[in-house]
Amino acid sequence: MPRFSFIFNPHSGLNRKRPGFIRQVRAWIAAEKLDAEFQATERPHHATELARSAVARGCERIIAIGGDGTLNEVACGVVHSPAALGLIPCGSGNGLGRHLGVHGSLRHALHIVRDGRVRAIDTGLAAGHRFCNATGVGFDAEIARRFNSLPSRGFRTYLSTGWNTFFNYKPETYTIRTAEGREIVQTAFVVAVANSDQYGNNARIAPGAQVDDGRLDLTAIPPLGLFRSAQLVARMFGGDLRRQRGVYSAQGEAFTILRPAAGVIHVDGETREAGCEIEIRIDPRSLRFLVPA
Repeated sequence: MPRFSFIFNPHSGLNRKRPGFIRQVRAWIAAEKLDAEFQATERPHHATELARSAVARGCERIIAIGGDGTLNEVACGVVHSPAALGLIPCGSGNGLGRHLGVHGSLRHALHIVRDGRVRAIDTGLAAGHRFCNATGVGFDAEIARRFNSLPSRGFRTYLSTGWNTFFNYKPETYTIRTAEGREIVQTAFVVAVANSDQYGNNARIAPGAQVDDGRLDLTAIPPLGLFRSAQLVARMFGGDLRRQRGVYSAQGEAFTILRPAAGVIHVDGETREAGCEIEIRIDPRSLRFLVPA
């Protein structure tokens, strides 16, 4: 049986609202008689430190208990190592977990932790910041900035934040370059670069994207009125948003996004500062991830 390290964010989603959730995980670890340690994060980026230390001690399965941000931090400590990353999702989006089938009941997640198979997946780098699921600039980065400062999270809070941001957000004009030398200039509401097919909650920003194809999927959404925005949201949840008029999409190993001024980007829903020129590239098969057997 492998050695496990469970890394727990006490401020993430269900962890904060339901203390009994963590007790159930601990009870399961004891019942299964796993060779496991259990560690709580204490500050931003602490999960990366804990994960790197666990890998150095020879732990073979590093399990993130939290949302997309916790998963991102733990992944940064596991990437390019022989250890496998597992997930017990308890955040508000769970984009990568949904894409890989790690979603649903706690029992399902624990079964994958113990018996799942290892799948090598791509990760990406945006302005030097690693992401597993998606990165972007524009409206979604602004929502992330506002959402992450709120004391209460969840899907309804995210929708409310998006609605309030929609009416006072001013789109910017971006120059988008591909690795092959193609270049377009587009005024965009959002420029998203995705590894998986979705942001989370089954909102598919890049339908058909795969996490192990060695490519990233870029989607640039133009400014839209209220009616067309509602159409796009419907297609994001139930169709293919690339059918919306004016949406630009491309696939590739790398992109460069130029914008008028420095500001925030998001990586897996967490905000980071970046300059006017944002280099984004794929890091193929760089992370071993536990998925359903």
